Amino acid sequence: MSKRNKSLTVGLVSALFIYCLLGFLLLPGIALDLINKELDQRVNVPARLDSLQFNPFSLELTLGNLEIGEAEDPLLGFQRLHANLQVSSLWRGALQLDSLVIERAQVAAVLRESGTLNLTQLMNAPHSEPKDSGEALFPVRIERLELVNSQLDFQDREPSTPVQTSFDKINLEVQQFSTVDAERAEMSLQASGPSGSQLQLEGSLAVAPLNSAGMLSVDDLPLAPFWPYVRDLLDLRLERGEFSGHFDYRLDLEDGTELVLDEASATLSSFAVTSAGDEPLARLAQLQFNDTSLDLAQRSVRVGNVRSRGLEAWFSRDANGQLNWQAVLPAQDDTAQAANTPTDPNAAWRIRLPDVQLRDYQLHLTDKQPQTPVNLQLSSLDVDMTGFDSGDNSAFDLQIDTRVAEEGRLSAQGQARLDPPSMEMQVSAENIDLELAQAYIDPLVRMEIREGTLDTTADVQIDSIEPFSLRVNGNAGIFALHVVDTVESRDLLKWERLQLNGIAYSNEGISVERAQLLKPYARLIINQDLSTNVGNLIIGQPADDREDNKKTLGVRIGAVDIQQGSINFADFSLQPNVALTVEELTGQIGTLDNQSATPAELSLAGQVDRYAPVRIEGSLTPFDPLNSLDVEASFKDIELTTLSPYARKFAGYRIRKGRLDLKLHYQIDDGVLEADNQVLLRDLQLGEQVESPSAVDVPVRLAVALLKDGQGNINITLPVQGDLSNPDFDIMPVIWQSFGNLLSRAATAPFRFIANLIGDEEDDLSQVIFTAGEADLDSQARQRLDNLARALKDRPALRLEVEGMSSPAADGPLVAQQRLERELSRRWQKVLEQGQTPASDAEPGIPAEKETELLEDIYRDRLKEPVPEQWAELEVQARTERIRQAVLETWANNDALLRRLAQERNASIKGYLVDSAGLAPSRVQLLDVGIEAVAENSVVPTTLHLGTDQSFDNAP
Repeated sequence: MSKRNKSLTVGLVSALFIYCLLGFLLLPGIALDLINKELDQRVNVPARLDSLQFNPFSLELTLGNLEIGEAEDPLLGFQRLHANLQVSSLWRGALQLDSLVIERAQVAAVLRESGTLNLTQLMNAPHSEPKDSGEALFPVRIERLELVNSQLDFQDREPSTPVQTSFDKINLEVQQFSTVDAERAEMSLQASGPSGSQLQLEGSLAVAPLNSAGMLSVDDLPLAPFWPYVRDLLDLRLERGEFSGHFDYRLDLEDGTELVLDEASATLSSFAVTSAGDEPLARLAQLQFNDTSLDLAQRSVRVGNVRSRGLEAWFSRDANGQLNWQAVLPAQDDTAQAANTPTDPNAAWRIRLPDVQLRDYQLHLTDKQPQTPVNLQLSSLDVDMTGFDSGDNSAFDLQIDTRVAEEGRLSAQGQARLDPPSMEMQVSAENIDLELAQAYIDPLVRMEIREGTLDTTADVQIDSIEPFSLRVNGNAGIFALHVVDTVESRDLLKWERLQLNGIAYSNEGISVERAQLLKPYARLIINQDLSTNVGNLIIGQPADDREDNKKTLGVRIGAVDIQQGSINFADFSLQPNVALTVEELTGQIGTLDNQSATPAELSLAGQVDRYAPVRIEGSLTPFDPLNSLDVEASFKDIELTTLSPYARKFAGYRIRKGRLDLKLHYQIDDGVLEADNQVLLRDLQLGEQVESPSAVDVPVRLAVALLKDGQGNINITLPVQGDLSNPDFDIMPVIWQSFGNLLSRAATAPFRFIANLIGDEEDDLSQVIFTAGEADLDSQARQRLDNLARALKDRPALRLEVEGMSSPAADGPLVAQQRLERELSRRWQKVLEQGQTPASDAEPGIPAEKETELLEDIYRDRLKEPVPEQWAELEVQARTERIRQAVLETWANNDALLRRLAQERNASIKGYLVDSAGLAPSRVQLLDVGIEAVAENSVVPTTLHLGTDQSFDNAP
């Protein structure tokens, strides 16, 4: 080797040695020392880099264990940083790395109360002129950037309760990272959040300008660590809740903040919040947003479909009228709110919800404003909404269905609009419990709704909110209403059904095309102090000066149909009390209109105390009856015993018996009454005389005798006049002072008196006893009738009334058996006469097999159906007995057979009295029979009644 070559070799080896010495030993040591000194000068907290290694051949740099902050609580650091520099960086004018790997990095970020971030104040940076925002970044390219198994601890002290959370196992990988314009990098991020939640990001990133696009997903992220942000806005206490979401995003920060989310979905599950006082407010099983897009720049959100289930929420109103959710919301300053109201219409967000489904919701509603709190539960609440768009004035569809309380159902469907606010809905309610209204009527009236349900179908239209405009058209029915007077604890009002057809409501008033009442009942009472039960129920209300300025709401009912109504009337101002009942009240009342003075036509018919028919015809002004009234009423066969208390007071006698026919014509014109009363008393008998200071001073018995015509009737016309506005005018004293001598006939003497006449005081002659199932008189019955006939012969003014009776319990089975035996015998005889049975078989009685066939024929004829096929599987005797019992049951409760038996008993009694006891047929009168007798010891009583001949009732 030449000397020159040796020198060159030595030079190269020396240079290499020096390069290695500098690269491996001197430069890393010097750089580490400089870095630590720089950290001491530049960093406000303890900071140290433990090691630095450099490979001058591969240009690999390794930094070990950087810690910034206190040793026990570092703010920033990593366990290892490895960088691989490309040699091309020396001539390309850019920093190019093959790879940059940071292992176990730790960041503790704290956002202070002042809004500053602790990490921004770690360095004492030298003062420098601000850089132009448009100045290009130093070009840096990193083929592969990795953050491995790192951790982020974040604390935000701005909320009243600091937010503190951590993300660990952070693994970030970025391919082709670059700060050069328009160059993009691909990145992937995975991290574990609180309570095992997972965060994942896949996408691209450009630094100049800063923008990113990709997919972000969050799974099972608990809300608790971040809830203080909500707590400062809404006074809600979080019990639990988790969030999961998946988003395709695009973020561009070149010109402002542009964020777009596509194909986004989010789920809120196991969510529950309470008030500050730990009262439950809401619990949610799941809320899902799918097919969602968001454009931050356009302020637009579209949620393709919303699916939610299992919400349970509590709403209450306290005694002051404040809702529990109002206490949750922050207090609003009206001035500040008005000042912050955006004037730019583009500032409003546009929200689109094409498809919303809420299922199995449950709302607990409590109203504590009434004296008795009202609790209402809406369960199985389902809501569907389609086509909602806050930026479009087109209508969206809305459908609601829920169960109200335990048995009720409420549903609504239709369309609504935001601008202007309006709604058109078809609403239907079924079996809504009217007892829910009890707490709201308690301050107004002393009555209790014991029972009642509401059904309705209606079209509801809201045209505007300011001013509020509501229109309702539909039908409604109130069923099984039962209202009790809480003062007397007695029934006040009832009906089986109230049907309202053609309901039309608006701000001007309400109208009903037709109202139909089925089996209504009302109780009207005059108390001892002459007050009424209805008047005593009204609770006085404080005067309201605003009432004078209020417009009376128009009420119009086209017609009222009443079927099978009843009224219970009692007058306790008399002793003894008066009580009568109007039943089977049926008819129609014409148009009722509080805005019109036109009288309403009236046509009603019914019965007083079940048997006396009454009819009312005419017209009246229902909302002011003293203004105009023209009514004719007719009553027939009213039992005068009902009016006996009036007779005691005004005539001095009680009424024992009698019937009353009335024809009344009442006319009222401007408060003045003109009345004609046509009275017909039939079969009048007076009872004993009583003391009464108000009684007329006339011989009442003589007057009754004089007033009776040839048929024993009293017929009189009585005009009545008076001013109804005069508080001293009372129509009943006027009438009864004129009718004091028109009373019922005296009752017949009791049967005990008859028995005394013949010396048989212990024998009860008022009944004839029959053996169950029989109509023949036994010896004891004949002896009793002989004694009775002997007594009646001495009293020619008396006549006997026989009311034959039978008992379903005692007579029914025997009558049925007798009827079956007769039918079997008749059919068997017919078989024999037609020769369907050989003569050799025609023996006394019905053979068993033939009896079964006959029973089958009777079964088919009576029950109009074949014998059940399953009976064919029974044994012959059991099957025959089953058929026999079925046939007997059809006759056991047969009213016709029972009435026939009672009629036969009637006939047996009259026949014996006339044919054997010698009474004249006219002295024995048969009444309509009954089948309600109560039997004892297998005997059935038939009741006897005594009457008098009218020709013997004329003595005073």
